[in-house]
Amino acid sequence: MIKRILPLLLFIAAANGSNAQTPQMPTAADILLSMQKLKVLGSVLYVAAHPDDENTRLLAWLAKERKFRTGYLSITRGDGGQNLIGTEQGVSLGLVRTQELLAARRIDGAEQFFTSAYDFGFSKSTDEALRVWKKEKILSDVVWVIRKFRPDVIITRFPPDERAGHGHHSASAVLAIEAFKAAADPKRFPEQLQFLKPWQAKRILWNTYNFGNTNTQREDQFKQDVGIFNPLLGKGYGELAAESRSQHKSQGFGVPRQRGPLFEYFSHTDGEVLQSDLADGVILNWSRIGLPEVNNRIDAIVNNFKPLDPSQSVTALIDLRILIKQKANDEYWKSVKVKEIDALIQACMGIYFEAVTNQQVAVTGDSIRITLNFINRSAIPAQKISVSVFDSSFTLAPSASNNQLISTSFNQFVKYDFMSDQPYWLREQMDTGSFNIKTNLLIGEPQNIANDISVNFSVGAVNLTMKYPLLYKFTDPVKGEIYQPVFTVPQVVAGVQPAVVLSNLQPKHTQYVQLSYKSYSQSDTAESNIRFEMQNGKSLREKNIPVKLPLVKNTMQSITFPLDSLIGDQKPNLVYPWLEFKGKGKKNGFNNAMKIIEYDHIPTIHYFFPTSVRVINEEIKTVGKRIGYIPGSGDGVMDALKQMGFIVDILDEASLAAADLSRYDAIITGVRAYNVRESLNNHYDKLMAYINNGGNLIVQYNTSSQLGPVKAKIGPYPFDISRTRITDEKAVIKFEQPSHQLMEFPNKITEKDFEGWVQERSIYHASNWDKRYETIFSINDPSEKPDSGSLIMARYGKGNFVYTGLVFFRQLPAGVPGAYRLLANLVALNQKKGF
Repeated sequence: MIKRILPLLLFIAAANGSNAQTPQMPTAADILLSMQKLKVLGSVLYVAAHPDDENTRLLAWLAKERKFRTGYLSITRGDGGQNLIGTEQGVSLGLVRTQELLAARRIDGAEQFFTSAYDFGFSKSTDEALRVWKKEKILSDVVWVIRKFRPDVIITRFPPDERAGHGHHSASAVLAIEAFKAAADPKRFPEQLQFLKPWQAKRILWNTYNFGNTNTQREDQFKQDVGIFNPLLGKGYGELAAESRSQHKSQGFGVPRQRGPLFEYFSHTDGEVLQSDLADGVILNWSRIGLPEVNNRIDAIVNNFKPLDPSQSVTALIDLRILIKQKANDEYWKSVKVKEIDALIQACMGIYFEAVTNQQVAVTGDSIRITLNFINRSAIPAQKISVSVFDSSFTLAPSASNNQLISTSFNQFVKYDFMSDQPYWLREQMDTGSFNIKTNLLIGEPQNIANDISVNFSVGAVNLTMKYPLLYKFTDPVKGEIYQPVFTVPQVVAGVQPAVVLSNLQPKHTQYVQLSYKSYSQSDTAESNIRFEMQNGKSLREKNIPVKLPLVKNTMQSITFPLDSLIGDQKPNLVYPWLEFKGKGKKNGFNNAMKIIEYDHIPTIHYFFPTSVRVINEEIKTVGKRIGYIPGSGDGVMDALKQMGFIVDILDEASLAAADLSRYDAIITGVRAYNVRESLNNHYDKLMAYINNGGNLIVQYNTSSQLGPVKAKIGPYPFDISRTRITDEKAVIKFEQPSHQLMEFPNKITEKDFEGWVQERSIYHASNWDKRYETIFSINDPSEKPDSGSLIMARYGKGNFVYTGLVFFRQLPAGVPGAYRLLANLVALNQKKGF
């Protein structure tokens, strides 16, 4: 993938060009499917732990074959996983996976929901997951979604026990099972009842499975064929499901299409036992709410539908809407079905609307040029067309019909605070295991609710209101017309690089802090002050640097400071830079960095975070000068190596084939490099010759699944890769060889070097290694046996080979001093004689 990185301020992954925001016009087949769905008054909620846990073929079958209102509740946003397509971790990865789930739902037809739980990485127990998440907090979220969505049937992906294979998985089932009853109990979470009513689902089921080495399916369980073919879609649900699941690109989950019978199995958990159908005991048509006559009305609309002229159905749809509005007493189904009818009227009339601008950023305090385009392709007139844009309203046209395009442009003042565009779950300081959400009505929502633009018009006797986001529209010379979100920014955005600096590096290597800023509002040279807030524990001191800074609109500017002159003798742990311009911005100036993430399969993502530098004051000694780095699936190790004073060369396919490897003091492979670079197998002999002649090859973790070339050789002697991982970041590490060179040179490694680690210790340990390998560490999670496979090493000829599952890719960006010291020792393995 093409990658552009603008230092400090904008971090952009992959090339621009996502069409995920492009307004879509329903086809005649889409319209007919939606008409058929009008008759179905039933809903199903699927519950699991992460993005990718959902059963996409079942969701597709439920939503498009059975035409239930179908939802997927993912307890987390997948923040703690790994990333195959870029460097995003933590909340950034959660944002990517949120959009991947929404892309999947646009294909399979289900709706997407989340709780406020944070994915803190692999968990080995249900109790740990529920404790870290604060069980009652997340249970409240699940109850809220159930009361709001009102499912007739709840289905869990996992069982509530160790068969789930992951503490998050089993915890998701525990939460769903408890919420099944709690949602119906007015004494549980009564504060929700000012917005919602208690709700009792008919039953909760477990969708059993057979994958990997785990088969929980039995022939005495209820089973359902979901692999049938839908001629209106031109696909079977196994094909549609593959398209949906393949949106999980950050996890490398592209899958083949399945055709033919596909059986899903279900085990009863609680509620009424099903006999012959998932929705046994639920009335699924309008007789459910005492309006059986509506069933015949909808049958007539479906039977009379003209795919070559959908507008002939508009009058009948209007009459149906009036009937439901007048006679339906069930407010939930009235609201759901009126929205469906409104969308159908719009689709049958061929109404297209867009609100677009030619700039992606809206600057607080400036104006933005907005163009509105409205077209009604039918002969049925849309009348009294008005538009509400933010806080103003005006008439767009008295009437439109017969493919008439109505267009207008105007300037809109941007007065909203830029933080209103911040993803709602990132607006408050988060807890260790969950986000804090102040606005209850946002709980469960996949993203911010876009109500920027409202279009109002009347058709016959009804008034319709449609809501749209404001979009940035441009033309790419290769990809054509592109739509992307518009986001609000402050007048100045400031960032700093690097995010981690080493104040006590030996030999001495001057560290610099580069403050970058971008003015979005004007070009000028401004009187300014850079205020550095330096924090060490609870103590805080400031350093002010008056300076004249150029402000060139939409252009990145930067100023660089030597670290020593900035922090002096008092060594802070954190430095917060503030840019203060005379007469510009709020009192405290500008400290918000902005991260932008772009991939072709999802819309552009942005969010703000405070600009800060973490200062590592512990002594870090390095030996060696030049390192060759073979990129994997994306990590921050290479940047950390540069901070440590090493010259780092990227070894891609061409350079690895042509380079003289003897010039490198060490060669390091990025995480999962052997999973994503099949060509590495072609260079095995060259890499082994490099080691044999005195080189030092360090291989970071690879996964034991999707191995591909990993089944070939990596090291000079055989070893396997297991799924063993140490998930407790505080797990005690036993030093098996405390006097080994790795523990002594150039840094003395002690227990202190394993303090402050984040999320986990290690993943995908080596196993079944050849006796010529030696081990250095023994680690275990609580109640488990010690494992020595987190790092294995062997001499080969004059050189050295290391395989390690220690998670340097998490610890180095987090500024963990011991991770830097240990990595320095790994690089230096061949630098000390006598080893």
